[in-house]
Amino acid sequence: MSSDPRLLAAAVAALGLSACGLAPVYSGGSTSAPAVLMTQIEVPPIPDRSGFLVRQALIDRFGQTVAAPRYRLEVELDDQILAFGVRGDNSASRERRTLRARYRLVDIATNAVLVDATAGSDAGIDRVSSNYAVVAAETTALERLSTEIAQQIAARIARYANAGQPQK
Repeated sequence: MSSDPRLLAAAVAALGLSACGLAPVYSGGSTSAPAVLMTQIEVPPIPDRSGFLVRQALIDRFGQTVAAPRYRLEVELDDQILAFGVRGDNSASRERRTLRARYRLVDIATNAVLVDATAGSDAGIDRVSSNYAVVAAETTALERLSTEIAQQIAARIARYANAGQPQK
């Protein structure tokens, strides 16, 4: 009987990972530190369409907020579209939509800033002859970027929530 070297390599890798101290961010499910913290965060309205989309994505990620939240998430967005790639008729052939967020997690009682960070993402858009198609592509890109920004913010807040927790 010969042993499969791939199976042996997988077993060695699994043993190595078990000793490295990594733990799931949300271990404990709805009672984990990140899950509990996120239900205590109020997300006030953010201006413009991009702000609406980011706020909705954050609310979807955080879940139902408690009646008296302990924290406020302040978000400032910078949404830009930059045209580049010039055709023979001097029109742009590509665009890059960039969405950047500066956000602060604030303790409502003390007004102390607990997390002050940035998140950002960008998407490339092809400019075609149809204006409708370009507007649709820009809108779709903004929706994707809003979701990505919300994921980055939620991940950073989850890391903050776990920072004070003892590792198992």
